[in-house]
Amino acid sequence: MAAVKSSSSSVSNPVSDQCSDQESSNKSEPLIPGLPDEIAELCLLYLPYPYQALVRSVSASWNRAITDSSFVRCKKSLSLPLPYLFVFAFNKVTSRIQWQALDTRSGRWFVLPPMPCPKAACPPGFACTSLPRQGKLVVLGGVRSDSECSTRTTIVYRTSTNQWSIAAPMRTPRSFFDAGNINGKILAVGGGVARNGDLIRAVDCYDLENDTWAAAAPLPTSLAKYDSNVVGNKMYVTEGWMWPFMLSPRGVVYDPNEDTWQEMRQGMRDGWTGVSVAVGERLLVISEYGDCPMKVYDPDEDTWRYVSGDKFPCDALRRPFAASGVEGNIYVVACGLNVGIGRLSDCGGGKGELKVEWQVVPAPSAFRGFSPSSCQVLYA
Repeated sequence: MAAVKSSSSSVSNPVSDQCSDQESSNKSEPLIPGLPDEIAELCLLYLPYPYQALVRSVSASWNRAITDSSFVRCKKSLSLPLPYLFVFAFNKVTSRIQWQALDTRSGRWFVLPPMPCPKAACPPGFACTSLPRQGKLVVLGGVRSDSECSTRTTIVYRTSTNQWSIAAPMRTPRSFFDAGNINGKILAVGGGVARNGDLIRAVDCYDLENDTWAAAAPLPTSLAKYDSNVVGNKMYVTEGWMWPFMLSPRGVVYDPNEDTWQEMRQGMRDGWTGVSVAVGERLLVISEYGDCPMKVYDPDEDTWRYVSGDKFPCDALRRPFAASGVEGNIYVVACGLNVGIGRLSDCGGGKGELKVEWQVVPAPSAFRGFSPSSCQVLYA
């Protein structure tokens, strides 16, 4: 009797057939029944953040459309992304940390998914920066409060997916430092190794597209306390004034084209008396004394000029502050996550003088115990 030959290619697999049928059905499934897919895709394009990421769970066809790279390119080409204010905050009593985003047009807040970091992380130890037009947040370093060890962590958030991911670690463990975005490259500057308190002069540069770190020119001197900002294509770093104000603060400027550091001009560093914010090619500070007057730096005269207009709303916005700026607006997040929006305009007369009008957006009562550690403006 002849033996029966079996062949895997001729045997039907019910499970495989079912998956294939389901996949084929999903591919032919219309995005919105009754509408051509071209019209349905436009409807999805106009969904505001963060709902685009949420609709991925509606159906396989929606998930496929939302995650396609052409969808993001199309949204950018239509100039649909709008600015949102992203705030990294912590509660000193409960040690809870969280990110949330504010739609300044509606005043509505959205809480982001939890950031993947140790529960024992110390919020001020992180450094945060962003690639606004790409809709990406970058959170670096930090220190564990249980072991007092600085970390090399790199965490990236994408508005297109509303998700966090772990990226390549920094070359140097660091905490209590600053970071900035220069032409799409992330610079991690200074800081300390928490266990022994040594200050770090090494500077690391991150290429987000390739997920790689490289060394940049080290700081010419270690700085004890940091504030920094990027204006144009240069990064300005200062240690700021410190009690008892006996010594003038030090400051340095990084030029990425030459990969060199230079000493900051005296007028700039002496007048840098508060939280800085860059708006276009202008650098401003919200002073930490008196009624928090705001100043703008004049590079031609190497001096700071007071901004006229409304006084800073000190009654509604109490320290600590975090600030960011975009498109002629300054966003200041204060204790309790109340937000002040300052709209800048030229005074006229050709002298480059500015005036500001303030609007306060009160935070929900649920944020009452939170203080801001950082804020970034992203387009989503």
